[in-house]
Amino acid sequence: MLALVQRVSSASVHARGATVGAIHRGLLVLVCAEPADTEVQASKLVDKLLKLRVFADDSGKMNRSVQDVQGGLLLVSQFTLAADTTGGNRPSFSGAAPPALGRVLYEAVLRLARERHAPVAAGEFGAQMQVELINDGPVTIPLRVV
Repeated sequence: MLALVQRVSSASVHARGATVGAIHRGLLVLVCAEPADTEVQASKLVDKLLKLRVFADDSGKMNRSVQDVQGGLLLVSQFTLAADTTGGNRPSFSGAAPPALGRVLYEAVLRLARERHAPVAAGEFGAQMQVELINDGPVTIPLRVV
């Protein structure tokens, strides 16, 4: 699975003119399933997100996790993370899981995150969404879980 993690002061996602998910301090995570992924990778991704030390400790070092700071998670499906532009200027998305599998795995990530942490907010799989965020740092980290 692929993810792009952004440490945020706040973030929200909107679909069909309404806010469908929002958090204050925490992590905005764009999530993309790949064709060979299973719920094993979904679980590994959630573990990594909850333990990723990207928040400052008392010394100002990135040494605290989203759990340590009781921050939120905002999970947004994002198949374009699998974009391949090596063949030209138009991206290929063949590296992304087919939509049915992508939905199952995104929902698994969401379910597992909600079982292990709160608050967890989400976008809407397959919807045209607008994401607003205040990137704190800025801190942006790409992840691949195999």
